[in-house]
Amino acid sequence: MPLPPRSRAPLARSTLIKMGVRIAVVIALTTFFSYLHMFHTLRTEALAQLEQHVSERSQREEAIFLLAEDNLAVLRKALGDRIRTLGPGDVGARFDSLFVRLPDGSVRSRPESFDGTRAPGVFVPRGVTLDEDLRRWLLASYDVLSWYGPAFHVRFTDTFVTLPGGPIILYWPERPTWVLDAEPGLMVTDLEYFATSLPKNNPERRTIWSELYLDTVSGRSMTSVTAPLDLDGRHVAALSQDVLMEELRARTVNDHLPGTFNVIFREDGKLIAHPEMEEDHLRRIVERVKARQPGQAVLELPERNQYLAMGQLRGPGWSFVTVLPESIVTKPALQAARYVLLLGLVSLVLELAIMAWVLRHQITHPLVAFTQATDRVASGDFHVELDTSRNDELGQLARSFQLMADKVQQREQALREANEGLEQRIEERTRELKEVHTQLVQSARRAGMAEIATNVLHNVGNVLNSVYTSAQLAKERMEGMRLEHVDRVANLLQERQSDLGTFLSQDERGRNVLPFLGKLGQNLLDERQEIISLLDDVGRYTEHVGDIVKVQQNYARTPRLQEPVHLAGLVEDALRINAAGLTRHQVKVVRQLADLPPLLTDKHKTLMILVNLISNAKYAMDEVPPAERLLTVKMERTANDQVRIQVHDNGMGIAPEMLTRIFQYGFTTRREGHGFGLHSSALAAHEMEGSLTVHSEGPGHGATFTLALPYLAASQQAV
Repeated sequence: MPLPPRSRAPLARSTLIKMGVRIAVVIALTTFFSYLHMFHTLRTEALAQLEQHVSERSQREEAIFLLAEDNLAVLRKALGDRIRTLGPGDVGARFDSLFVRLPDGSVRSRPESFDGTRAPGVFVPRGVTLDEDLRRWLLASYDVLSWYGPAFHVRFTDTFVTLPGGPIILYWPERPTWVLDAEPGLMVTDLEYFATSLPKNNPERRTIWSELYLDTVSGRSMTSVTAPLDLDGRHVAALSQDVLMEELRARTVNDHLPGTFNVIFREDGKLIAHPEMEEDHLRRIVERVKARQPGQAVLELPERNQYLAMGQLRGPGWSFVTVLPESIVTKPALQAARYVLLLGLVSLVLELAIMAWVLRHQITHPLVAFTQATDRVASGDFHVELDTSRNDELGQLARSFQLMADKVQQREQALREANEGLEQRIEERTRELKEVHTQLVQSARRAGMAEIATNVLHNVGNVLNSVYTSAQLAKERMEGMRLEHVDRVANLLQERQSDLGTFLSQDERGRNVLPFLGKLGQNLLDERQEIISLLDDVGRYTEHVGDIVKVQQNYARTPRLQEPVHLAGLVEDALRINAAGLTRHQVKVVRQLADLPPLLTDKHKTLMILVNLISNAKYAMDEVPPAERLLTVKMERTANDQVRIQVHDNGMGIAPEMLTRIFQYGFTTRREGHGFGLHSSALAAHEMEGSLTVHSEGPGHGATFTLALPYLAASQQAV
């Protein structure tokens, strides 16, 4: 009689519990060390980016101060030259025509003829005696500010000259009535900026920045840079420019990296610009920066859990500080660690489920099948179906039960092999027919594709080199994957399948299996990520090939003889077609394209010429160091009603004896060249009633190819 069904042994359950505990410990440790690694990595990257940002930001902010110093250097030389060239006879009548002494005792610009938006104004305080030298200095300052003031006003709100005794010559278009509104007794020589120009206070005669102050007339906060001017050992004038603080403070408070804030303070610790916050916090920031070691650009403020990056603003010598809270760094690290933990737990559940399934199908089910087969044999039923494909003890036992079924299985296998052979022959014949059909289709299309292939393949080939390189690297990565280790581990587990739980928990080799599988899995994941990255590169390069073909197809359609064309856009299309080659050759492109209206020309021929010229220029610079390769594309309208497009390179140049042969059919200077690009381009230019010429100073001096086309605006033809 059949044996009663046996209860399932706890082998699978105990094995799952032991492996689950070990995997959970590994996941916890992995999460912890992942957090530490990500925190360290993110902090290093964040501080490096912060230091670079502060350095770049300091350079941007200090540019206005350095420019002001350069402006004063130019202004000081111009004023000195003007005072020397201005004779006494040039002062009298002209001085009286520009300036007048008012009833309040001051001398100012004549109100009836003065326009402060276009010319500088003059203010001489009450009680100042205008001798001959002072009048000459004042008029010379007026002339120099008239020349340079409007140019400086592009970046600076005002430019002014202060003379000994109190006269001031000011160009301030936003406050044109400053010289008319000033109080008669106003003495600007009492202000700090003028005091720094005096020889006793500035023996080195340096250009000096003042402290922040409030202008009494305009009511605006500003700082002044002042450069003294001495002639023949005598202090003649103080030349100054103002930098308003509103824009600097607004940029400091509002323009910052996400989560950070900026602070600017002077060398003595006085704050210049900062957001609204606790005074003690600002004081600690200033003290920490002032206590830094020389050359130290990034600091820690541990009591606030913040990082400080400092830059120096040359000119006034102010410190620019960006404050980064540590939470900006720890938050992404904690978020990533949570993801690692979550993925680890999900992986744990999935692995336990897979292992339970494997144990159930590889051990429990075969044992139940053997029990049922034994019962059928005991009852006289010898027709049993067992899994005989296994090479372990269970497989040998199954083959003992099915010895009589082997002959039938062999016949079925022979029939299956015959069917597979027939299918293989059918597939081979079908493949041959497809190849013949493909060859016929290609032969039919080859003639029509020749012209397009000549234009496209030359440019696509450059991109395909990158595709081939990435594909080869992916292949090498795939060949280097350690898949044979998986087979070894599988064989080892199959050999010990009967006592798998004991083997994994007690045997020395079994205990090493799971750590080895973890490392192997991580290695395979890393290799897969590398292959995915390389295949992503292949995808991007392939998309670029598509862009090149799409641009060529747009221009390969049957064009009208002449149609409205934006030449600047056509130049950009030619550069885009050659973009892959230009990038690989590390060629820097400079565009000097005039803004022209749409012109009537043959779009397809013009594009063909530009693509050939840019491609030839790229190869002509192969001998030039990569950092010096420069391609200049210039477009302008000439005086003889033509449009001239020049493609200039600083490459190998052209010998004089080759200039007359460069456009001949079959002539080329490149080993892999064909000699038909420039020839066909010259013919196309001639067909459009234009010309294609070349100029070179000789070998090593580069070459310039000039395409000249008739200037025929689309609007002119419409009229």
